[in-house]
Amino acid sequence: MFEFWNQNQEKDFFIKSLEFATPEQLFYVTKDRKYLAYWPKKYNGAKTTLQSRNSLIGSYTEKWVTDLFSEIAETIGGYSIQGVISEEIGLTNQSSADVAICKTKEVIQKPQNILMIIEVKMSVVWNWEFIPKNKELICIGDYKTHQGNPGLLRSDTMLKAIGKCINIRVSNLSASKIPIIVIGNAPITESYYEKVDRLKRNGIIQGFGSVNPKPLNNNGENIKSTPYKGFYRFDSYEELQNNAFNLLKEKREFFSSMQTKKRLGEIVEIANRENTYEAKAQKFLELIHQSKK
Repeated sequence: MFEFWNQNQEKDFFIKSLEFATPEQLFYVTKDRKYLAYWPKKYNGAKTTLQSRNSLIGSYTEKWVTDLFSEIAETIGGYSIQGVISEEIGLTNQSSADVAICKTKEVIQKPQNILMIIEVKMSVVWNWEFIPKNKELICIGDYKTHQGNPGLLRSDTMLKAIGKCINIRVSNLSASKIPIIVIGNAPITESYYEKVDRLKRNGIIQGFGSVNPKPLNNNGENIKSTPYKGFYRFDSYEELQNNAFNLLKEKREFFSSMQTKKRLGEIVEIANRENTYEAKAQKFLELIHQSKK
């Protein structure tokens, strides 16, 4: 069974990255020459901003999430692929899908072959001290003990995720059938509870999820779910698997429009003439899309 994000995964990131990156690219250096993943909350010395680690943790976690979803993809006869490009729905070489479940193995995909898009917003969660002398890594605290917020706890990270998902969703009608989820390794702040629920209920994003069951060392404040599950903390692979299968097994379609009440009434009346629920829905969607032209 695949191991969810925890201190072992984070330690593995640093160990593997130190094979080709310098400690200064991965850690902050304190005034007393300690190498730390984050500035401790009580640190009052001169501070710098570390940007070099971002691309490294980004590449590592995107590959990790690709592997995480591989078994789910295989179960439905698909493939979990990193860096998928599909320019028709706004996934370009400069802004590819972090991970996607597709019908075929290619990186360049047609929209109709993309079954799910997974945006990855993960970062280093715990604080670590690296001791160069013996290359030891010691966990010295969770995110409550250090300055700065990791992953989905950052407002700029949430806004980037929302913006990219909306760009995909509205780029082309071909994106209307593809579920989009955001996977992180931290909870979200309370100020985003209502927003993520609204995004889910309106069908724009099918949810934000954390695959880090215990991000706090003392098992303290750690939200399981927002009221409408716009955010959900997955505590087991089975939970993640069930959620993914629910999104993949039923055909859904996103639609949005701003019409007059008169035009909406006409659309409903025409669609209602069809014989089955599915036919009524299809006619309704066709008329909504025609009204946008």
